[in-house]
Amino acid sequence: MNKEPLKALLISTHTSHGTLPISNFSRTPANKPEVNKSAGPFDALFCVGQFFPDSSDLLDEFSQYLEGHSQIPLPTYFIGDYGVGAVKYLSAASKNPANLGFKTDGLKICDNLYWLKGSGKFTLLELSIAYLSGRQSSGGQSMGTYSEDDVDALRALVEEAGKIDLFLTNEWPSGIINKANNSDAPVGISDTSGTDPIISQLAAEVKPRYHIAGTKGVFYAREPYSNDGALHVTRFLGLAPVGNKDKQKFIHAISPTPASTMSVAEISMKPPNTTLSPYTVTEKIASTTEAAKRSSNTISDEQYWRYDVSQKRQRQGSADGERLCFKFTSTGSCSRGEKCNFRHDMNAREQYTGGGCFDFINKGRCERGSDCSFQHGFGEEADGSSGKRNRSNARGNVSDRSQGKKCWFCLSSPDIESHLVLSIGESCYCALAKGALVEDHVLIIPVEHRSNTLSLEPEAEKDLQRFKDALRVYFKNQRKAVVFYEWLFKHGTSMHANLQAVPIPISKAADVRRYFNLAAKKFGFEFEVVSPGNQYNEGRKSLRTQFDGKSSFFYVELPEGTILSHSVEDKEQFPVQFGREVLAGLLDVTEKADWRNCKLSKEEETQMAEGFKKRFEAFDPAR
Repeated sequence: MNKEPLKALLISTHTSHGTLPISNFSRTPANKPEVNKSAGPFDALFCVGQFFPDSSDLLDEFSQYLEGHSQIPLPTYFIGDYGVGAVKYLSAASKNPANLGFKTDGLKICDNLYWLKGSGKFTLLELSIAYLSGRQSSGGQSMGTYSEDDVDALRALVEEAGKIDLFLTNEWPSGIINKANNSDAPVGISDTSGTDPIISQLAAEVKPRYHIAGTKGVFYAREPYSNDGALHVTRFLGLAPVGNKDKQKFIHAISPTPASTMSVAEISMKPPNTTLSPYTVTEKIASTTEAAKRSSNTISDEQYWRYDVSQKRQRQGSADGERLCFKFTSTGSCSRGEKCNFRHDMNAREQYTGGGCFDFINKGRCERGSDCSFQHGFGEEADGSSGKRNRSNARGNVSDRSQGKKCWFCLSSPDIESHLVLSIGESCYCALAKGALVEDHVLIIPVEHRSNTLSLEPEAEKDLQRFKDALRVYFKNQRKAVVFYEWLFKHGTSMHANLQAVPIPISKAADVRRYFNLAAKKFGFEFEVVSPGNQYNEGRKSLRTQFDGKSSFFYVELPEGTILSHSVEDKEQFPVQFGREVLAGLLDVTEKADWRNCKLSKEEETQMAEGFKKRFEAFDPAR
């Protein structure tokens, strides 16, 4: 059954003539019964422009909402994170344990109010929403500004994300008011002031269906424009300040159909007043200028890497040729493959996706220190001066403890999260998966630090098999089947191995193979198939002959025992979370494809682990 499209209000909260933006919530159409009945009910409110007041005189009224004395009527998302009181309230929100980790769908400030910090992309009722918060930073990252890191992170997030429905920016893009390529440009408004060329570049790359901004000071609904290399048009909407004296429109309602649900014919429709992209000329001029300054190779480099790329940076830093490829580290793939001048490192990829600071991973240091929002170091509890982001589901450090570095999977490590350990055998142990996809999602882990489970000694292999057999019986008694999968990294990496075990309803067991094959087709490969019958250990013997250590390797063991495997080349686009993403689709929990959406408190994890141990006790091979 099709869902109703999201009905949303767009509002500029840029202050004007002493008007308090948040106080207008009680006077928006969302709260007027006659408007809500005819045009609503609305699902969300998106605020662009300055969100906090200009004057401390207005802060008391503003605080009534943030402190819960007055109610915000519907889920509200804002990006203009500056003004009086911003540092106080947003700093407090950043320290809230519920807001820690990698969150792109908004940090909760109070009931129904979410701060879209920095940059990000998230899905709300099937609408794909991207944003860049704040104004351009003139130097260093601070509240109310976006940084180069935010811009590059946004590029990485949206590059392979499909079509973006809504793009929210604080500033207007340069070039959008161009009387040469659209007839409805507002009179008396200059494009040279109060606009941002970086926003223009992003808009040209993101190609959103709607682009909304809020700080120019006027209302402007531009004629739709076509996008280079895309079938759909973009509609730009600039909103005037709340309470402006000219009574220009500061609020606008939309109910777009998500692009993901539209046919090619529907999304390709172009209104008769469609114009050329306002950024086409700007892009050509910028490209010519850059070409005069850099070699073509360096220009291409800048599109993909965010650290130590330009010649200027390399002269200032230690250009030792060992810098990480940001594109590969952030997305798991790089179109340059072997031609890339930067390093593709799966270990670094694991650290980054777990919330690690790219600067720290790449250079061993981060100039932002305690102000950095990401994790410095490799332990789950690394915070304070070591950053605040948390590690990924694969909690094991990518470095061998024999080299004096930490490993979260080694039982002797002080960094292991022992409350997640469920059962310890002779050579393997079982632990609750962090950010579990479903209840009872567990890992089987070698006690000895090994990079993969296919290299285990015979006795350790038998112990692993005992855990697998016990889990099969345990889940069967719950009318569930189990899927096992593992990533094996090529020689040279020392990540502690873990075999994922994900229970699924028996009714879906027959669909697992089809889902994995469809996903493989999407990425342009076919699985190798091993059918060992009921001799599960025979299938693993076959896998050992396939994995040569020269390439990374992925395999999944289906409920009936069939094994699908694939050797992953360096240049190949293959998501690190491939297995989890496929199973999330199978189980209709796509919002859990990213483990970071499933993070629990230590108390909740402990409770889940204790519950599993009680249920598993009768099947536990280590008893």
